[in-house]
Amino acid sequence: MKWILRVCVVFALLVVCCVILFFFLPHLNDYQDDGQLNFAGLSHPVTVTRDDSGIAYIHAENIGDLFFAQGFVTAQDRLFQMQMTRMYYEGRLSELAGAKAIDLDVRMHTIGISRMAKKQARILNPALRKQFQHYVDGINAFLKKCPGDLALEFRLAGVKPDLWQVKDCLGVLFYLGYSTAANLTTEIVSQMLLDTLGYEKTAMLLPLNINLDDPDDNGFIAMPPKENLGLALPFDPDLMAYAGDRALRVGSNNWAVAPEKSATGSALLAGDPHLDPRMLPGVWYPAGLICPGIRAVGAQIPGIPGMGVGRTGHIALSATNNYGDMVDLYIETVDPKNPDHYLEGGKSIAFGHIKERLQIKDKDAPGGFRTEPLDILTTRRGPVVSKVLKGLDGNKVFTLRFAPVESMTPDIGVLDILTAKNVEDLSLAMQDLPVACFNWVFADSSGNIGHQASGRIPVRRAGGTFPHVVKDAADNWQGWIVPDQMPGQINPEKKWVGTCNNKTVDSGFPHYYSSFFAPSFRYARLKELMAGKAEQTPLDMWRYQRDTGNIMARCIAPIMARIFLANGDTKDFGRILADWDFKDDPEKAGPLVFQAIYRHFALAVFEDDLGPQKVLTLLNAWYYWQERLLQFVQAGESLFFDDIRTAGKTETMADLFIRAAHAARKELSQSLGDNPAQWRWGDLHTLELINPLFRKGRLRNLFGTGPMPMGGSGETLYRGWYDFDAPYAVTHCASLRFVADMGDDEKLMAVLPGGTAGRTFHPHQKNLIKGFMEGAVQYWWFSDAAIKAHAKNTLTLLP
Repeated sequence: MKWILRVCVVFALLVVCCVILFFFLPHLNDYQDDGQLNFAGLSHPVTVTRDDSGIAYIHAENIGDLFFAQGFVTAQDRLFQMQMTRMYYEGRLSELAGAKAIDLDVRMHTIGISRMAKKQARILNPALRKQFQHYVDGINAFLKKCPGDLALEFRLAGVKPDLWQVKDCLGVLFYLGYSTAANLTTEIVSQMLLDTLGYEKTAMLLPLNINLDDPDDNGFIAMPPKENLGLALPFDPDLMAYAGDRALRVGSNNWAVAPEKSATGSALLAGDPHLDPRMLPGVWYPAGLICPGIRAVGAQIPGIPGMGVGRTGHIALSATNNYGDMVDLYIETVDPKNPDHYLEGGKSIAFGHIKERLQIKDKDAPGGFRTEPLDILTTRRGPVVSKVLKGLDGNKVFTLRFAPVESMTPDIGVLDILTAKNVEDLSLAMQDLPVACFNWVFADSSGNIGHQASGRIPVRRAGGTFPHVVKDAADNWQGWIVPDQMPGQINPEKKWVGTCNNKTVDSGFPHYYSSFFAPSFRYARLKELMAGKAEQTPLDMWRYQRDTGNIMARCIAPIMARIFLANGDTKDFGRILADWDFKDDPEKAGPLVFQAIYRHFALAVFEDDLGPQKVLTLLNAWYYWQERLLQFVQAGESLFFDDIRTAGKTETMADLFIRAAHAARKELSQSLGDNPAQWRWGDLHTLELINPLFRKGRLRNLFGTGPMPMGGSGETLYRGWYDFDAPYAVTHCASLRFVADMGDDEKLMAVLPGGTAGRTFHPHQKNLIKGFMEGAVQYWWFSDAAIKAHAKNTLTLLP
């Protein structure tokens, strides 16, 4: 009997502990969201109402107080995330992580986001600066007024939060712009192929960029003349780090439907930005911004005022990356007679020097930190980014040139979103956003829809597919593409408009625009869905964002099935692919069989030519090769199908698919068993959300989510992109999904993958995950009546 009593006592204690933890933990990392607070920076009272998802709806008397309050509530929920973002782009992570973060910090110092932000802050339009300052004042008011509400993460990570300045907000914006500058990847991969394969074979592998709306566009990129290329250069794979340091890399889908094609009779808009959402609570911060003349509900990157995606009383908008080429690598020549100089033809010019310092956490140093000087070399084009940073030990070096450094203007259209009255206003505002190359799709309350590309693209003498060899003092950049010549349209005849990172530039466009676009698969699927119904509903838009139809697989899987059915060892794979509906659903075997085999097939096609390291450099750049390899497969032949390592034998496409099938079986049977019919895509294709403080170890799953089965792939509208060399864990997917019906003044459909609060234990850190994964319809509220009906907490900010 005694042991029964002891068990009961232990059980009772456990229950009591669980109850205490259940009620106590949510308040361990909380902040004041009821009552009143007084601030010197306000001119009138401001009301902050939070709904049951923790979303703040701000009612203010003027726009200055509105931005102040937005800065304040963003700091309440996301200050730790903002601090980490700022330390990342400033090159300060070695203050936290010590020596292991030095290489990353050196790269970020070299790129110079902070220097760009300081320059922009100096020339900012005074009226615009004032609005940014209101937002910054709100952030700092939280730090000064509410030190007891500081997130637990700061103490656990040993980080002291810094006060904010306008330049810090601009730094987040420039970092977002740098993160979208994806054509750098094309240049690095192209140079690697040229150095490894030579001129003729590289020409066979250049990307295919196809505009599906232009029947005259074949996607062809011409190979530059040999004399314009840097042949026989020692390729440095470390250069890929400069293409990879972009945590805010933007993919995305967006589309708008005109009233004539809408079941509600009003314009509809849908957007789902594809980012890396794995760090809780997610990338976007949602809020309602309401004052005289402005009613906006949407989301923004924490640290930037206003609204990036969402709707106002007049317009709705969302963005994708348009991949305009804002960045170039240059191949410079060190003066052999004077290694402190570089050459422009016969002219020898001294390298510039930018002196900065790293502060590195070091328990053995006085005060726990040591400093190291950093000497950043520059040419007239930009900073030296090759490993020559460690000493000019070679005759060729790479420099990086970034268009926003040279195209700054006093005005940035980011805040004009809130005051735009129609699609024409919005189109003009987006033309005045040089720092980021986005495809903005929008709709207005009068039923108009449109698309406008933002960013400032240089007009080049030679295209940006390869690094540009500096031969003389002539500038390769000859000005800028005029903003009103950038891709865009209003009220197209087809009554809808959309982008999926696909090429939107016509074949007759007068300038080089980019050689890096998403393959056409997602946009092709969107066109099918738009053509499938005469009238689209808001719920259709919501469902399309989770559509798993894989156009690439529809083209390739039947070819694979025929090959496998004709071979005794692979008939089971052939039957699975033959019976598959080409939808990447998590409960199906087809998508896993297809993705695993096609991955090994791509390795088999290119590894013999490039070797084990360089092949991954290519294949991790999905957009570079996917459309090209599809062309090879549909043709059934390619020089690259022959394995150059097997003397006396010429391999065919079928040989490589069979080889890939055997490799996939060996890989997957170890974890999933020997019967492929019982494999499931969601067994390996998973999304895991992680707490920033518990990234590893036993507490990772407790404070995160653990791997969650997920549908979709890199080729579907329901995006589930993974790194080629780390299959099949999702790294990029929808970081937000929203649908706006411009005739519905009560609400919009929207959901985040994590939550609103970046605080461990907080009830709003992970509360939205279930609905996000299941596709359940959720709402953000738009009208005052709806906001009031769903209010859970009200905080009044007083002057």
